[in-house]
Amino acid sequence: MSMATIRRRYEQALEWMVIALMAVLALEVTAGVVFRSAGYSLVWYDEVASILLAWLTFYGSALAAVKRAHIGCPELVAMMPPRVRVLARLLAEILVIAFFLLVGWTGYTVLGVLHTDHLVSLPEVSVGFVQSVVPISAALVVAAELLHLPRALADAGSESGVAGEASH
Repeated sequence: MSMATIRRRYEQALEWMVIALMAVLALEVTAGVVFRSAGYSLVWYDEVASILLAWLTFYGSALAAVKRAHIGCPELVAMMPPRVRVLARLLAEILVIAFFLLVGWTGYTVLGVLHTDHLVSLPEVSVGFVQSVVPISAALVVAAELLHLPRALADAGSESGVAGEASH
């Protein structure tokens, strides 16, 4: 299986995850509005909607990483000589990966502190479960970066450089 196929399947899996989160969020908000309009407010509605929105943001960020849709300066990198361009891309990728490894490690460390805390409106749900999105999404972003790294370096080393896609 080629790297492009793996990248495409990974992207599709993240797309389905984000679509599912958006659908669940839409249903949850709609149910909250309907119940509130009927005079039967759901006590957990606001807290769960906030959590779903945060999860959507974190997993959406991983999807953006695999699609190379984060803000970057590809034109600036493309104007560099090929050797400098490769070094700049490599440095940028290393910094992004290092940052998300730090975020993931810190997020994982915090889970140990939060494992005894529970949501206010749903005491059976652990805050650790809710916050697990941080190390999981960080790992997903690192995977996206590593899947893209060979192509990024090859593109950066080409004579023309490749503009038009985000570089970190």
